[in-house]
Amino acid sequence: MKRTRIIGLTGQSGAGKSTVGEIFAQNGIKVISADSLVAEIYRGGSPCLKTIAACFGSDIIDQNGEPNRRLLAQRAFSSKENTVLLGKIVHPFVTAELFRELKDNQYDVIIYDAPQLFEADAQVICDAVVSVVADEKNRLKRILSRDNISEEQVRQRFSAQLDEAFFRKNSDFVIENNGDKNNLRQQAQKVAEAVGKG
Repeated sequence: MKRTRIIGLTGQSGAGKSTVGEIFAQNGIKVISADSLVAEIYRGGSPCLKTIAACFGSDIIDQNGEPNRRLLAQRAFSSKENTVLLGKIVHPFVTAELFRELKDNQYDVIIYDAPQLFEADAQVICDAVVSVVADEKNRLKRILSRDNISEEQVRQRFSAQLDEAFFRKNSDFVIENNGDKNNLRQQAQKVAEAVGKG
């Protein structure tokens, strides 16, 4: 297997991580999304999905054998304990799927876009970590307009996640997304150049 440099991309919910990932891709860097890997391991009848159902209730699997993501999110983010439990189930499957994808790749560098990079201890497989952060009011506004959930649910999600100080302390690069899109793009392109050159 070719030695590929893995750059972890993570950050606070609603900070703009996905937008930063798109900018990296536009700069010619391969991006692998943990969310897309989760979609693979959540396919009907998978061992991962069966394990989740055993812990969070059989009704999180719909009549088509697919996960009811909204219901699962409600239960998983209802407490830090439940968030940790879901992570312990899912993270090993996701990491295994990542390495399966990397097995035959020809890229020198890939961005691993993972919202729960640190919770999965996946930073240990990364050559560098990029975190995207933003003020809570900005994150709240973005999620409310994006996810069609209540403010209470958003704040519940925030309370179950790592805080900004943690991301700043444990990252090699930090991108702040409190300005306009042009400012975000400029920051992301600088980091893309840095990690692309290695």
